[in-house]
Amino acid sequence: MTQPRLQVVGEGLDFGKRGDLRQNVGKTGRIHLDRWQPFLVLHRAVDPARSIARRVAVNSPAYLIWSPEDDQAAGVALSTLADALRDRFGSLLLLSVEDAPWNPVPEGSQNLHPFDFRVSAAGSPASGKALECLVEALGKIRIDLRKPDVSIGDADGALAGIATDAATYDRVSLVVPQIHRLDERTFYPQVTRDLAVAVGDALLKTACVYMSRQDVGAPSHFRSLGRSAFLSAALDADRKLDKVARSFDFLLSVSPINSREAMERFFADGEAEPPKFRYRPLTIDPAVGKRGLYAVDLSIVEDPLLERLLSEKRQEIDHQLTMLATRNTSAFKAASLLQYGTVSNSLLADAQAILARPKQAKASGEVVGAIDVAAAAHKLVEHYRAIDDRFDAAIEVRDDVGSLLVSGGKLMIAGNTAMLQSRVDALLAHEISVHLLTYFNGASQGLTAFRTGLANYEGVQEGLGVFAEWAVGGLSEPRMRLLAGRVVAVAAMVDGAEFLEVYRDLVDRYRLRRKAAFDITTRVFRSGGFAKDLIYLKGFQDVMGLVARGAALDPFWIGKIAVDHVDEIEELMQRNLVRPPLFQPEFLGRADVQRRIAAVRGQSSLSALLDVE
Repeated sequence: MTQPRLQVVGEGLDFGKRGDLRQNVGKTGRIHLDRWQPFLVLHRAVDPARSIARRVAVNSPAYLIWSPEDDQAAGVALSTLADALRDRFGSLLLLSVEDAPWNPVPEGSQNLHPFDFRVSAAGSPASGKALECLVEALGKIRIDLRKPDVSIGDADGALAGIATDAATYDRVSLVVPQIHRLDERTFYPQVTRDLAVAVGDALLKTACVYMSRQDVGAPSHFRSLGRSAFLSAALDADRKLDKVARSFDFLLSVSPINSREAMERFFADGEAEPPKFRYRPLTIDPAVGKRGLYAVDLSIVEDPLLERLLSEKRQEIDHQLTMLATRNTSAFKAASLLQYGTVSNSLLADAQAILARPKQAKASGEVVGAIDVAAAAHKLVEHYRAIDDRFDAAIEVRDDVGSLLVSGGKLMIAGNTAMLQSRVDALLAHEISVHLLTYFNGASQGLTAFRTGLANYEGVQEGLGVFAEWAVGGLSEPRMRLLAGRVVAVAAMVDGAEFLEVYRDLVDRYRLRRKAAFDITTRVFRSGGFAKDLIYLKGFQDVMGLVARGAALDPFWIGKIAVDHVDEIEELMQRNLVRPPLFQPEFLGRADVQRRIAAVRGQSSLSALLDVE
């Protein structure tokens, strides 16, 4: 956002076009306005480094913070700013937040610091309604299973000591308990974050009620009042995390480069010995990558939601670097489980049920190779480029990948590809109309994390890809058996089975073809034991569950997100921090696709969903 540097003492405020303003006040203070707002959060920090109230204030889209030595400058700034806001809206709510007195709990005591809020209000009847909302919202907060007490009394410390006419404005004041502290130097990070976020939400709800009572354009949801522009700190943190993420290609780094040769030797030697795989040299020292990762300071982002999303992404990159550091060792399997989890009993049962279904006759038809697949891919990419030339996908035929693989904005096609012509549409719907589409949609958003993927996005991404295959009528029985085989292979690998055990089980017990069984086993045992392949069937279940319930898939086209991020995306859209997707999947416009989707509404079992045609 625009950040004008202004002289406020004795001068008028030069607001940006949207009312945006970010300005130092005295030596320690700051004004921040995301945009024109009929409320302002005030905090006078005696001890900024330890203050929970200060953190609540700076999370707000409209605040003024200062320390006692800047009382005079803050008084002038507040008078000038408040007058400007009231002139624009006709009324203004000042939300004052301060820290409750703090005394350490005696060492060895089982008592916790009191969880007591104190609130007050003054001014018009609208401030009284705002206070009622604040009391209700604070009463619903739960931190570490603790329920607060909320009392009404004197609480106007933020305005103490400054010469101002603030008493002429509507005011709601809040004293925040310091339950985030153990002693002078020790803080509880999760409690700090949860308390700041919960109190910040309560203040936005309070402001929303006030706006409604004063008829000054209250939004339909209080989250719409949140930040509507990215601060430079958030953009900088996002860029730094992206730089670390782009310094290595994770999937290529953990995938063998000699899969075809290893398979040929495996079969030639009578399947008696597990294959020996080779891997690319790492392009990054994982320890150096982690140092860069945790050098990124997320505490200055000033937006709790963005801070959490970026923190989750940092943890995921950390997990990937841990896997690279343990590649081809016994520790790799445990590292992959940390990221992808284990196979649940219900998922394993579904996989086994799919594998138990009667095998259909082998499909026949024209077989096409890599060049034909690449030509079809170019045609589909041109469809999207005709909508917007930012769909700048690269398509490569290569010998160092095992099949079709998307990495970033690139589709790589194995040089030895041989597939039925009838499968091409389904696979390109998966790779281009899901993976590449969400990459380029994500690239059009404000944060690169939407392009590279928010934490744990891969499950729903692969689920959407398989859904695309199903939607166009190309999710064949062999393909479903392949996904189910991956699940049972991961489950067996996690339980301690070796390569040959898993391979033979897939062939003998589950009746998979030898090449398919080898491919699955290779994927699951690459780099030392890779649990990722459970997410394909799991993600497909999740997506089809949403489709069966009639839920919209629209949020998932915005970028690479997880199912758990839908509510966050909704909030970011309300705050205009993300925009609607540039591209919608081409296949969703087809009549036969809409027919299939309509036919599964209300279905609950995976078997019933698969039988829809």
